Amino acid sequence: MTRVLIIDDEPLARSIVAEYLQHHPEFVVVQACNDGFEGVKAIQQLQPQLIFLDIQMPKINGFEMLELIDQPPTVIFTTAHDEFAIKAFEAHAIDYLLKPFSRERFGRAIQKFKTANSDRQAVAGLLASTPQPDEH
Repeated sequence: MTRVLIIDDEPLARSIVAEYLQHHPEFVVVQACNDGFEGVKAIQQLQPQLIFLDIQMPKINGFEMLELIDQPPTVIFTTAHDEFAIKAFEAHAIDYLLKPFSRERFGRAIQKFKTANSDRQAVAGLLASTPQPDEH
């Protein structure tokens, strides 16, 4: 199971992400947050592997929220603002969903996450199985 956190100040946007995730049973929404401060606390407590993150929110925006986290989980941005796309990828986002997005487009973002996650697991497995040099 992949633990997912949804962070968006718009209730409708949170419910759409949660609804689309129902078509991907290996993902479980552990919490939906209204703002970045709630998101930071939830990430620290629940340790999700994936977050769906809005950019424009009251108090702190999505980028500012990520700066408060030492090792942020994988991020898929969900926003109505296309002007932040480059900054999002510089922040190592796995994808950038421009609202309103279709279920098909959402599915492609989920597939990107799955591919990146399996690549990371393969590398970790290779590293774990590589003999370490003896220390003398």
